[in-house]
Amino acid sequence: MDTPPTIESVIQATTALYHNPDTSQKDTASKWLQAFQKSVYAWQISDQLLQMKSNLESCYIAAQTMRTKVQYSFHELPADSHNSLRDSLINHLETMTDPQFQITSTQLCLALADLALQMVEWKNSPNFIIQKFSSNTASIPVLLELLTVLPEEVHSKNLRLGMNRREEFRLELRSTSATVIALLTACTDNYGTDERLMGKVFKCLASWFSLGIMPSEDIAKSKLIALLFQCLRKHDAPAMLHEAASDCLCAALYGMEDIEDHMTLATTLFQGTMELPQAYHMTVAADDVDKCVNYCRIFTELAEACLEAMVNKPGEKLGDLRILDALLACISGPYRELADITFNFWYRLSEVIYKKNIQMLNDHFRPYVQRLIQSLCVHCQMEPDHEGIPDLTDDFGDFRARVTELIKDVIFIMGSTTCFREIFQNITNQQSPAWEVTEASLFVMAAVAKNVLPDEGVVVPMVMQAIFNLPESSHLAVRYTSLRMVGELSEWLSQHADYIDPSLNLLTSGLKHNQLASISATSIQKICENCKDLMHNHFDGLMNIARAVDGFSVSPEAAVGLVQGAAVVLSRLPLDKIPEGLKELTACQITPLSEMLKDPNIKRDNKENFRPSDPTLWLDRLAAIFRYTTPSIINGQAHPCAALLQSIWQILSETLNKYQTDIRIVERWCRCIRFAVRTIGKTSNAMLSPLVMQMVNIYQTHQHSCFLYLGSILVDEYGTDQNCKQGLLEMLKAFITPTYKILEGENGLRNHPDTVDDFFRLCIRFLQRCPVEFLQCDFFTSVIQCGMAGLKLDHRDANGTVAKFFIEFVKCGNENWETPDFNSRSSLVQKILESNGDKLVSGILEACVFHLPTYMVPDHGQVLYELLKFSRQSLSAWLEVALQGLPMSTGGTIGATVEQMGLFHNTVSSAEEDIHVTYALRDFTRLFR
Repeated sequence: MDTPPTIESVIQATTALYHNPDTSQKDTASKWLQAFQKSVYAWQISDQLLQMKSNLESCYIAAQTMRTKVQYSFHELPADSHNSLRDSLINHLETMTDPQFQITSTQLCLALADLALQMVEWKNSPNFIIQKFSSNTASIPVLLELLTVLPEEVHSKNLRLGMNRREEFRLELRSTSATVIALLTACTDNYGTDERLMGKVFKCLASWFSLGIMPSEDIAKSKLIALLFQCLRKHDAPAMLHEAASDCLCAALYGMEDIEDHMTLATTLFQGTMELPQAYHMTVAADDVDKCVNYCRIFTELAEACLEAMVNKPGEKLGDLRILDALLACISGPYRELADITFNFWYRLSEVIYKKNIQMLNDHFRPYVQRLIQSLCVHCQMEPDHEGIPDLTDDFGDFRARVTELIKDVIFIMGSTTCFREIFQNITNQQSPAWEVTEASLFVMAAVAKNVLPDEGVVVPMVMQAIFNLPESSHLAVRYTSLRMVGELSEWLSQHADYIDPSLNLLTSGLKHNQLASISATSIQKICENCKDLMHNHFDGLMNIARAVDGFSVSPEAAVGLVQGAAVVLSRLPLDKIPEGLKELTACQITPLSEMLKDPNIKRDNKENFRPSDPTLWLDRLAAIFRYTTPSIINGQAHPCAALLQSIWQILSETLNKYQTDIRIVERWCRCIRFAVRTIGKTSNAMLSPLVMQMVNIYQTHQHSCFLYLGSILVDEYGTDQNCKQGLLEMLKAFITPTYKILEGENGLRNHPDTVDDFFRLCIRFLQRCPVEFLQCDFFTSVIQCGMAGLKLDHRDANGTVAKFFIEFVKCGNENWETPDFNSRSSLVQKILESNGDKLVSGILEACVFHLPTYMVPDHGQVLYELLKFSRQSLSAWLEVALQGLPMSTGGTIGATVEQMGLFHNTVSSAEEDIHVTYALRDFTRLFR
């Protein structure tokens, strides 16, 4: 927006956005307003609109604009205008006390809070705001809103603030906390009957708790905590007030990271919370789900806060296990969503108990885990009128999947076999249990079946016999879960061979049922994998299933699983029988693929002879054959898959040529070849030349990054072979030009992270397998430059691979590997670093400080550590230069002080372990964000 718009044009656009029924006009108005908000003219015009108050919509747009300008464009304002902006925002807030301006006022409060954080010259702003608004009764709601958002904005990622400024402001808030407690207490004294205002009081208090700046001794003794629990003990309290009080208590509990430092407050909160279970039960009786959720959140936060106390001293003081009784009361109630809220606590509890590995501790918590699993079993029951098999994709299916994961985590406390027996009693103790009870019990039993002791000879045989004798008239969901159970018990079957035949007969029968086919196939696969040494006599049957698999209603994944299971069993046959079996198993996949190449639109007349027309189906199955046919090869014998690959290469090659434009098919093709190469290894390199030639030729036209990945597999397998090195380097050289072309385009790195990831993965393999030859290449410098550009890419996998490339590069000069070429490698690395070391270190600091999220910093710390190992003196010099290019804090909002820069330089330069460099780099970057 090059010229300033008129106020009337902004009002017209706002009116069109909110009131014009024409969607195209709304869209045009929205885009125009977005451009207006980004312009420098938005400051003054928004201020004028707020003064005019012509309508609610224009006031809201103006306030929202003011907030976004303060957040993202504060640098546009000269320093001498900061005070006038502050005074203007305060004036607007003072005139917008009418409830109709609530959302506008909220935006202005956020704007003022963000201004306070960024306006360094505005000292002690929290006290300033309290004094300004507390004198006017009508402004109390606005003051409470301001005091709520001030702590919330301290850690806002939208603000360009360094850690120094954030900590400075946090200290200002802490110094004001006593005043805030007094103010909130006065509000409760004067406006205790105003539910809306009391809700604001609790929200404000929650915000200060969340930042961890409340003096715990003072707040524990204050009237506010008593009022908080007084509200929560009333199960019929207004919904908004009850939720605000619950949020406040949860924030207080969450903020107590170290209970020992807040013992008085912790004890007060514990005692108050232990009085709430009765209110919870009253809420259940009133069928108020939202309040039940509130209570469950409170009990869960208390359990999280007291976890260490419960484990270290179960039953004593804050380790009182009544907390678990309150949690389990929520889980055993009628609302499934309450159970979900508690899951993270149970994960944490199981982790702590597992690490301590004390039997007495297991005994303490076993009864609670037993009750937990029984309650979850009830929640896993389907509706009685449900038809068909369980739906794994809906919300209930997601819940059951989470239940399965939780049970697997906590089951060691109770014991898998014990759990299996107890849940089975849910079925046997009832003369005629409802189908949903039976199905849910089987579902939970299946979650622990894999860990049932192999010598269990009482309950599991009873379960297996019950499944074998299950009538076809049983509910389909019960049959489905029973078939799943058989697969989950495959490890038990490996120790009880007499149950394998009836199990396979049952599952083979299940393949013929449309809705049971996929789960039957999956269970057959599991039996093949876990009972492979007992399956010699079943290979012919598996081959029959493989031939007929497309006649069953199995999912593509389940079909691949069947082929995979057959390949696993095939690998256990005598070596002389494997080639023939391999040929038959492969023919089932390669024949239809060959037919499809001749006529992709081929259709068959009946289901038995139907062939799918998607080549990925056959490629995935071929990949499974290559991946899982792993016989024991001795005495230098050729791997049977080597001859197989040669025999089918022509068809695979034609498949790639035909579908070279379809990335989905090409990726599956590369995956298939990848497993073939991995399986065959160096026993045959006859396919290397035609494979590389075809990949390179297609990549010139279609830059599928999966070719780069497959290239890295080839280098990993053949890169140490002197006869293959030059050809592989020529492959890389051919890949480079088209790769650079797309990466050098506008936003090329950001738009093609998979290419970045796979290209540098390929380069890493060269550094690991033939480093001297790679480092000597005339194009290696360009790879270094491309890598330095990739350091800023905020894509986790791609950036991590770029960092790994530089780590491996420097390692070439650090690690001897007991090879004669170490001196050559070291001198090559040194020469390259002499020209690029300073730029590399500067690039790392710039990337970490300005471009990357904190969780990606450790990879770059590893690069610095490798450079440190290579030459401590050089890294010290490069680091000093890099630091000089960063902004320095001189009382501003971002940057490091001279002392902080010096400390960082000294810490890194003198580090003896990589973790010290990583921590120093992570802490240093926080000074700028």
